[in-house]
This record gives sequence, structure tokens and C-alpha cells, in this order.
Amino acid sequence: MDVTGSNKPLPDSNFTLIDSDFYALQKISNQIIKYHPYFGFGSSLTNFQKPGIKKYEGKELLFYLLIFLIIIYALMQRAFPKYFNDLYRLFFKTTIKQIQVRDQLIQTPLPSLLLNVFFVLSGGLYISFLLQYFKLIQPDSFWKMFIYCSMGLSAAYFAKFIGLKFTGWLFNMQETADSYVFIVFIVNKMIGILLIPFLVILAFTEGNIYTVGLTLSWCLVAGLLAYRFILTYSAIHNQIKVNPFHFLLYLFAFEIAPLLLVYKALLHFFG
Repeated sequence: MDVTGSNKPLPDSNFTLIDSDFYALQKISNQIIKYHPYFGFGSSLTNFQKPGIKKYEGKELLFYLLIFLIIIYALMQRAFPKYFNDLYRLFFKTTIKQIQVRDQLIQTPLPSLLLNVFFVLSGGLYISFLLQYFKLIQPDSFWKMFIYCSMGLSAAYFAKFIGLKFTGWLFNMQETADSYVFIVFIVNKMIGILLIPFLVILAFTEGNIYTVGLTLSWCLVAGLLAYRFILTYSAIHNQIKVNPFHFLLYLFAFEIAPLLLVYKALLHFFG
């Protein structure tokens, strides 16, 4: 007997809804979804704002310069894969045949020259960002400063190259001078390559991301320069007897003092 008191048997649980019942159920479901306070699919939009497009006006030339540097690096890596492979192996010391790898790098002057130019451009751009960060230059003189920094880097390292070659010839220590020059320019090449992602961060970010990128770039450059000093001292100490104090004096006289003089000249010129 069912709940109405009828003696009719209950229908089978596996019944099939007829079309009218199905459409009625669908209509009720749509009404619930449309007017339910937690769903609200039928309510009108409120406080809707179209997302705006963030524009970096005035940085088009900087964007093109960074794209140019990235493309140049990719083309050099594509054109000279063996040179870059030997460069990374020698820098990170993943091979015991250091002298053989060094000779192979010396015998390929074209990629070495291109990477030196790449270091001058990326290093000049990085120094310009630093001067802009410390508000030592006006925004409208950024590109002029970039040109001066690039020219200053190229002139400083060209003078260092000539001076070391002349000193090695004068004191009959050509091999020692060549080892020192080789280490200096190898580390410079790696600095130019590793600075690229930080240049992108410094160019197009603000706030905390900019601060973190700037701090990490300082750590990178300082670590690579310290690594260069260690390598140069080891190379020179293996060939001639050098007192650590005398080597420290050399670093202050020929590495740090010229940078301070260039910094003083830039302050006087743009101050």
C-alpha cells in the first residue's frame, strides 16, 4: 500500500522521466541558478572596470637595445657553439685540460672580440642604470651617459691590455702578462653575458622586484670580480713569487683607483 492508501504497487525505481517532467526540472534548475543569492548569474554587473593596458612610454629605444643584445648573443652562440662550450668549461673548471682549452680559445679571436664588445655594451648599460638609480644623472641624459660609459669601459680595458702587454715585455714576463690578460677578459665576457637578465629587470620593473634584481646584480658582479682576483693571483703566484701585500697594492692602484677616478670625472661632468 502506498502513502495515499491505495493498493496500487509502487513504480519501479528505474523509471524514465517523460519529456514534460524533464523540461520542468530543467526550468527549475535554471531558475535556481539565475536567482540564487550566491550564484547570481542573472544579476547585472556592478563596479565593473575594463582592464587597462600598462604602457611604458619613453622606453621603446631601451626595449629595442635589449632585444638587440639578446639576438646578438643568440647569434654568436649559434655561430660559435664550440667557443662558448670551451668558455663555460674553462670558467667553471669542468675539465682538467685547462691549458688545451685556453689555447683553443686564443686561436678563435673573432668570437672573443665580439664578446668583448658585448661586455662593453651590457656593462655600459648596467653602469648607466646604477647612475640613474643613485640619481647622479638626469633622465634626459641617460643615453648620453650610456655612450660615455661604454666608451669609458672600452678605453679603460684597452689601456689595461696595452699596459699589461708592455709591462710583460719590459720585465720579460710575457707569459705571466698573457695569463693575467686572459683571465681578466674571460671573466669580463661572463659578466657581460650574466648581466642580461638583470638589465631586463632594471629596465622594466619597479618596487620590490627592482630592488631585489639590483641587489642580486651587485652580488653577481662583486662575486665575479672577487673570483677574478683569486684566479689572477693564483696564475701569477704559480709563475713568479708575489707577496700578497704587493698584489693587494696592485689591485688598489690599477683596479680600484681608476674606477674611482672615472666616477669622480662623471660626477664633475654631470654634477
